[in-house]
Amino acid sequence: MSNSTMRRIQKECKEVVVDGEMADLGITIEIDDASFARLRAEIRGPPDTPYENGRFKLDISFPDDYPFKPLLAKFTSKVWHPNVSSQTGTICLDMLKDKCLSRTAGFSLRTVLLSIQNLLAHPEPTDPQDAVVARQYMSERLDFDRTARFWTQHFADGPGEKDSEMLARIENVAGKTCDQQNEAISVLSCNNWDVKKAVAYIKS
Repeated sequence: MSNSTMRRIQKECKEVVVDGEMADLGITIEIDDASFARLRAEIRGPPDTPYENGRFKLDISFPDDYPFKPLLAKFTSKVWHPNVSSQTGTICLDMLKDKCLSRTAGFSLRTVLLSIQNLLAHPEPTDPQDAVVARQYMSERLDFDRTARFWTQHFADGPGEKDSEMLARIENVAGKTCDQQNEAISVLSCNNWDVKKAVAYIKS
């Protein structure tokens, strides 16, 4: 990584750290590498959404030819969202794509973090990263909202009591280990919380 690229990244990180608006929105970063090539971020879920006040963690890294190639960002907190892979945390966002024709070197770390937070509030189900989640969003919106809220509470320290009906269904499907419970949550979510379908999937 060139010195000019490192200076650019350091400048962009400083802009996020000292920006009072970013702090008010619940967007923070933590440098994970002395070269500034890798960092961790946290985004607070936006109000009036199923993600409200969740603490969503991301892993961010910069390519050597940044900003002429976009930074790499993915959620490390599991998220139930049409534009985020429920398995890997990969984010579908135009400015993160190598072939984005509208991309310019004017995009910054601040811009990307704000755009990701905005994406949580405004999903784009017609251009999904996770087709199963997008299908639920478009056809079973109440189930989607309940599921996204439950994932926020379980995986992102979201506030409020978890849905008791969902907890009971998880117990019906899962064993007692954390990994088994997380698998049960994922499989139930993909099957609109149908216990019979979830059990059949796990056993298949």
